[in-house]
Amino acid sequence: MDSSEITIVLESILNTPTAPFHEYHVIGVIESLLESCHSARVERDSFGNLIVIVGPDNKDPKWIFGSHMDHPGFVELPDSECEDLSRSKFRDKFVFLGGVPDSYLDENFPIKEFGRFAMWDLPPMQIIEDDVRSRACDDLVGCSAIVSLIRHLDNNENDESFGAVFTRSEEVGFIGATKLAEEWPFKSDSCFVSIETSVPVNGTAMGEGPICRVGDRITIFDRDATESILIAGENHEIPVQRALLDGGACEASAMSAFGIRSAGISVPLGNYHNCTKDGTIDFEYVKLKDVERLVDLMIAMIKEFPNGPAHYSDIKHNKFISRVNSMEPFIENTTTLFSKAK
Repeated sequence: MDSSEITIVLESILNTPTAPFHEYHVIGVIESLLESCHSARVERDSFGNLIVIVGPDNKDPKWIFGSHMDHPGFVELPDSECEDLSRSKFRDKFVFLGGVPDSYLDENFPIKEFGRFAMWDLPPMQIIEDDVRSRACDDLVGCSAIVSLIRHLDNNENDESFGAVFTRSEEVGFIGATKLAEEWPFKSDSCFVSIETSVPVNGTAMGEGPICRVGDRITIFDRDATESILIAGENHEIPVQRALLDGGACEASAMSAFGIRSAGISVPLGNYHNCTKDGTIDFEYVKLKDVERLVDLMIAMIKEFPNGPAHYSDIKHNKFISRVNSMEPFIENTTTLFSKAK
């Protein structure tokens, strides 16, 4: 994947302000970026989630890549009371929504208003060497990766079908994902793949490639899908890390709660939710090379497994049988010894 292609999309999306329930600016930019993609059909569901189907009309998408369009921020108070705001942090007319410890919010770091919501007053986006820095990598980087995937395959006359979803209000409890799951617009045998940015834990590191997320702090993901992701990376020589990222949760858990087959891939993230180790608010950051490899991995998954995840049991069965066959001379050479042992 050409980094210049991804950079164009990153610049467009990361420069766009967003907050929970206020994703309309991001939706407009994504729709604009996909407007020239002739193989992409774009629509919104009843909640405002963006749904995209790419590829031939006669093929049902089996892989559904999903990311969320919001980031923790300050939003205008609703007119009616909300029970969840009883212990929230306020700033003038705004209440903060999203997972940030109170100690960071107490620092009174400057904010920038965008009408009915506000974000931390940080640079929208900077690329310094291999670092992509932004006030909101989570999860606008995921959105950018999926948009880059769609644009790239559209330009290269893709013959396979896949889906994409861009959801709202993930940071306050997977609201958009839940609404989407309730009205799931794809076939029952399709597989949702959460495309996230996540803190690298359990042996993973930034710059070493995307992380195949075997689960999060809520649940474990589909083994067939997880195995297929890893095989696609291996067959196409794409560095892919594998880990249980249990420091947080992602939309794959919400989808799986509704019986939707789910998996996860994450780009390693620094300064999660803008929180630095020294207690201040600053930009989030990812490695551009990790984002490039993520897009390459999604392309490989579509090409390697166009009909969705392969059957884990079949793949492992053949590997184990092959090992047994390779050891047959040793088995035959010791059979009589075990017979005598009776």
